[in-house]
Amino acid sequence: MPNYSLFIGYDPREDLAYQVCAHSVKKRASVPGTIQPIKLDEMRARGLYTRPTEKRGNQLWDLISDAPMSTEFAISRFLIPHLSKTPWAVFCDCDFLWLEDIAKLFALADDKYAVMCVQHNHKPPEKEKMDGQAQIHYARKNWSSLVLWNCKHPANAALTLGVINSVPGRDLHRFFWLKDAEIGALPWGWNWLEGHSDPSIKPFVVHYTRGGPWFDHMKNCAYTKEWRKEAEEIRN
Repeated sequence: MPNYSLFIGYDPREDLAYQVCAHSVKKRASVPGTIQPIKLDEMRARGLYTRPTEKRGNQLWDLISDAPMSTEFAISRFLIPHLSKTPWAVFCDCDFLWLEDIAKLFALADDKYAVMCVQHNHKPPEKEKMDGQAQIHYARKNWSSLVLWNCKHPANAALTLGVINSVPGRDLHRFFWLKDAEIGALPWGWNWLEGHSDPSIKPFVVHYTRGGPWFDHMKNCAYTKEWRKEAEEIRN
């Protein structure tokens, strides 16, 4: 079985969440692999990310989209085909807790697809999430929060740096450069949305999309005990 390549979105406001996410992957992985954070400052320094942004209060604002960004990696996640040195790579947000072996996710890779993801119909009722960030609705919301990327698929050649740095984020999040037949569906458990997904589904990866136990107001959300256990292992 090949090694895994994982990119995790990084935001300094959620450093602990990133550490727990990475730890939970390494702890359960049956094969060796690499984990890399996607840090906005580094992407800018390398000339890969040139989109203009500004701070408006507690909110980072993307000027091209004329819309808020709840995290620094809201759009930089689409750089994966330009960052990956392997044919297949996974991206996930930092607010994930992995409960299953990542090798099992890579085993689902199908070369006919350009990307594979859990195809949610996610329409959250909340007005805010995390630390007071705006809860924005857009097509295919949360499809891009965990993606199994076929980096060498011909269709992904259309995702140039110029496109990534000039197209509204809402279009990138719906994979506008791909045909529907080029987007593969992953089982629900690979991106189980805390507070939204069917509780009868066994999660392979828990996604604290509303904000996780590292926020005081979310300290009693689902899978808090499991997340805290991982956090304690890091401290020790």
